[in-house]
Parts: sequence; structure tokens; C-alpha cells
Amino acid sequence: MTIRQMCDAFNVTARTLRFYEAKELISPIRQGQKRLFTKRDRARLKLILRGKKFGFSLEDIRQLLEMYYMEDQQATQLKNTFQLANKRLAELKQQRDDLDQTIRELEAQIEWGAEFMRSKNIPPSL
Repeated sequence: MTIRQMCDAFNVTARTLRFYEAKELISPIRQGQKRLFTKRDRARLKLILRGKKFGFSLEDIRQLLEMYYMEDQQATQLKNTFQLANKRLAELKQQRDDLDQTIRELEAQIEWGAEFMRSKNIPPSL
């Protein structure tokens, strides 16, 4: 596939593909100025994008991609993916808890402000 075909197929920019290439996450075949992406590159890009969607860092994604090519690839990759996924899930739950707390605090402030405005006969919209 050409860079344009990859962009269209994965809904990414050429700049994104060049960035991942510079980070050595994908390695298209170079023919002069032209880049040709192999089936391996497409599979790796799919994993990269999925990892980014789940909030993994590029370094985490790199480690997972490298493990894929190790001798005991399935067991090692599965174990590390499981550990990373559990870590990320815990981080997301903590972010959700923090966000819920912030929402509760903001709602309390809004309620306090509304009560104060009512007590002073201030209309809610100025």
C-alpha cells in the first residue's frame, strides 16, 4: 500500500505515518521517495491505533510490538498485555473517580451560588 492508501484505510494523516516510521514503530519499504507499506506494517499500525485508543503510551505500544517477535511470543505478549491493560484500567478508573469528585464539587458550588443569588434576589442570568 502507498502512504495515501494507508491514510485512507486507517483514517490517519501522512504526518502520523511518518511520525510512527521515525519512531520505528512501522518500517515501510522505501523506493526512492515512495513508501510502500506491507501487511506487517498494516497489522502494526492497527495495533498502534488500538493501543492509542486505550491510552497506552508509544513506549508501551513499542514493547508490546517487540514482544510479538520473541520466541515465546504468545505467553510473554499475553502476560504483558494483561498487565498493561490492568494498569491502564486502574488509571482510567482513578481518572473517572477524580472527575466524579470534581463534578460533585462543581455542582455544590453552583447550588451554593444559586442559593446565594436567590437570597439576594439576583436573577440567575445577568
